[in-house]
Amino acid sequence: MLVCILAFSTLNWGSGDILVTHPLWKGLASVPGGTRQSPINIRWRDSVYDPRLKSLQVSYAATSCLHVWNTGYFFQVEFDDSTEGGGPLENHYRLKQFHFHWGAANAWGSEHTVDDRAYPAELHLVHWNSVKYQNYKEAIMGENGVAVIGVFLQLGAHHEGLQKLVEVLPEIKHKGARATMGPFQPSCLLPTCRDYWTYPGSLTTPPLTESVTWIIQKQPIEVAPNQLAAFRTLLFSALGEEEQMMVNNNRPVQPLMNREIRSSFQAVEEGSEVGSNL
Repeated sequence: MLVCILAFSTLNWGSGDILVTHPLWKGLASVPGGTRQSPINIRWRDSVYDPRLKSLQVSYAATSCLHVWNTGYFFQVEFDDSTEGGGPLENHYRLKQFHFHWGAANAWGSEHTVDDRAYPAELHLVHWNSVKYQNYKEAIMGENGVAVIGVFLQLGAHHEGLQKLVEVLPEIKHKGARATMGPFQPSCLLPTCRDYWTYPGSLTTPPLTESVTWIIQKQPIEVAPNQLAAFRTLLFSALGEEEQMMVNNNRPVQPLMNREIRSSFQAVEEGSEVGSNL
């Protein structure tokens, strides 16, 4: 079954208007409901421990992995999200795709930051609410339509699970290129500790709709320097165009406004916590 059971409660928030953009986007993107934009800076001391938040449970079918392709902004791994699954209806989301954001150097690249600290890269596993909506396109335009699990990448040990993706990157160097993927289990990219922060936000690429419940994993995963360097061999440009290195595809941090960041773990002081698995 290709299903992700996300056991957390959701809240409704106000809306407004904001004009936002990114240097890589063509023109400006006007977004209704601009008080809930993502990404944000997560502050340990400002996050609120919520004992109602349950542990994050995911269940993916490795055989549902379809292909990987260069979107011209990042590389994206897509899944067959047509499979019906089980679980509590109100918490039933299907995995649509996952992708990464990264910088030109190791000092930055993640979209979210923690106490103003950026990581070299960030993984997003994008799911849509298949109980409330008919398909992904409807879900991204609707309330509580999308749930994104965010995972920070930091430099360290070689990541065996990531290596399968790294090896296929030469086949999708240019914008629009795609390569068939065999079975791939996305849960191998999740950290062992499932503590997380959650907040209501938006997509970080156009249409920037505020339909997302973010679940940001507290613990990063480690990848080798040469694995992250392989991301930077990709190009924004199509074959035959002037080559533009694919780097800095992260959207700037947006204002928190009046949102609350909740945590599934209890922090006793900045940089330390009670009851974690770390």
